[in-house]
Amino acid sequence: MDLEEARQFLRQNHRTVLATRRENGEPQMSPVLLGVDGEGRGIISSRRSLAKVKNIERDPRIWACVTTDRFFGSWILVTGRASILPLPEAMEPLVDYYRRLAGEHEKWDEYRARMEQEGRVLIRVDLESATRGA
Repeated sequence: MDLEEARQFLRQNHRTVLATRRENGEPQMSPVLLGVDGEGRGIISSRRSLAKVKNIERDPRIWACVTTDRFFGSWILVTGRASILPLPEAMEPLVDYYRRLAGEHEKWDEYRARMEQEGRVLIRVDLESATRGA
């Protein structure tokens, strides 16, 4: 599967199990919502304090199994290298992330305040490979 086909799948399907590597090399997996930004990178919203963020800061390699909303059926595995964009630089990209996955928010000021309170970051993934599942 080429990367543009993978990006198209990711634009329509967001349910993902993200795998990163713990310090001891074991996998750490997290359910996340993965989208695609305007530059074709994978994007994930997370809290700065979580293990996946710490793992990516230490080792940027990620693996992501992305499924349809039905879970069973079509899925893809993407791999890539991730980077962490912290606040305040992450605020407008986090707004873009929300718009791409959920549409317009009713109260953007409240959304921005919540991103600050939760210590959110944006994980950006430069996609390297994609494989189609069943």
